[in-house]
Amino acid sequence: MSDKKIKSVFIQGAISSEFIGKSIAKHQTKTSIGAHNIFLGQVRADVVDGKAIKAIEYSAYEDMANAKFYEIRESAFEKFELICMHIYHSLGTVNAGDICLFVFVSSPHRKTVFDALEFIVEEIKAKVPVFGKEIFEDNSHQWKVNN
Repeated sequence: MSDKKIKSVFIQGAISSEFIGKSIAKHQTKTSIGAHNIFLGQVRADVVDGKAIKAIEYSAYEDMANAKFYEIRESAFEKFELICMHIYHSLGTVNAGDICLFVFVSSPHRKTVFDALEFIVEEIKAKVPVFGKEIFEDNSHQWKVNN
């Protein structure tokens, strides 16, 4: 890894639509961009054993997770012709229906953003040590299985 300071991708609680909108708006001045693509991970109100999930409480080994996010970011920039990339992940409690993961990529070309975004999200799911505790309506809980 380079001497570059690794930036934290974590946000406490849900990622707001205002935050997402402002992030997108900041790119209007970058006229070499021809395409953007966004992935928004949202907490589902799944029913498990007859109980509905009301929230997920996210935790992480933050230093290790940020290092993995950084590796994924660098790998994506090497593999794809990207101009910009942003990754944000929630920590703490995120209610069903709220956004917990925001990945935003920009490139001169549309095919690149589709391929890059899929690569990035799959790498995050497979390699980043972020854990979710599902909290049910009756306040019982269990660790989430990543799928």
